[in-house]
Amino acid sequence: MIATAAVPYPTKVLTMPRNHLFFVPGGASQIPENRIDHTARIIGSSHATRSVLEIVGRVALSDAPVLIQGETGVGKELVARRLHETSDRRGGPFVAINCAAIPSPLLESELFGHARGAFTDARSERVGLFVRANRGTLFLDEIAELPLEVQPKLLRALQERTVRPVGGNTESPFDARIVAASNRELKEEVEEKRFRADLYYRINVVRIVLPPLREREGDVLELAAHFLAQHAAERHTPPIQLSPEVARKLMDYPWPGNVRELENCIARGVAFARNAELAVDDLPETVRSHGTDRPAAVSAKDATEVVTLREFERQYLLRTLTLFGGNKSRAARVLGIDRRTLLRKMEGAESPRTVQLDTPERTHESDKGAGSHSSASSLES
Repeated sequence: MIATAAVPYPTKVLTMPRNHLFFVPGGASQIPENRIDHTARIIGSSHATRSVLEIVGRVALSDAPVLIQGETGVGKELVARRLHETSDRRGGPFVAINCAAIPSPLLESELFGHARGAFTDARSERVGLFVRANRGTLFLDEIAELPLEVQPKLLRALQERTVRPVGGNTESPFDARIVAASNRELKEEVEEKRFRADLYYRINVVRIVLPPLREREGDVLELAAHFLAQHAAERHTPPIQLSPEVARKLMDYPWPGNVRELENCIARGVAFARNAELAVDDLPETVRSHGTDRPAAVSAKDATEVVTLREFERQYLLRTLTLFGGNKSRAARVLGIDRRTLLRKMEGAESPRTVQLDTPERTHESDKGAGSHSSASSLES
């Protein structure tokens, strides 16, 4: 259930129900994935994603402050929600605030609250987010944007575990776990005197660095399949599958906007799709045009090797299967075919027929060779 704060600023409060099984083998918190709230589910089975989930599981039971760092769009708030959802505080509120989205004069009032008459238009007392997050989690997104004049007050609140509302005379205790996030390297911000060193060390007790999507090999297709199902359901349309050509485009694209860009890409594809299979024409231009100067049937093993379309398909299927650890059912589901079709394609692929492309090295060697070797290209059958 989501409760929106009665202020015109991006402040979100999420209350999680206490209805989850909670197991702690070896000190790590583990909740069955199907019992975790959908807002905290992390999609992906790559080594990078599994490493992040392992760290989250190990620190979830602790109340130590956590600093999440990563590029824009990698899912920092999702990891913060996961920390909350797999902790003992999951029954309390999850309060999120974007420090970059609130005007500096109002940010202190949002965080700490204010007393009646503290400033113009302060007609009533207001409880700050620290107190509202009591027995839950307070997520400070884009903390690098926190004004320097507010940073000492935040540091004192974290040290004393109390806050004083703007214009107030009394301290109010709070009991909330602090999770902060930034898409900038805070250590560099400290060196540039834009962020206080003492505050940095206070929030940087546990540091989680989220890898960009381009480094999460295998996750792109899983995420794409997830977003396809999600957006198709929201539009009340039949399920849509990925064509092999679209899957290759998605895996080749570097995703500078990370998961957020991928979701937007799939949302657009669903809106433009004319049948049950997503086509390349349904993708945004930036994704469609990426890598169009490369041969369509270049081998995945050697960039100078051109293979038959059948062999390219076989290599592509093998690569996808490898990305999913040999799980044929998952690979088939992402490719948009059934398991039996995948097996048939794998078994029925012909032996590779390859053509070696001319390269400066091969051409030079050919020029030095005997006259019988008149071409640098060779055909293998």
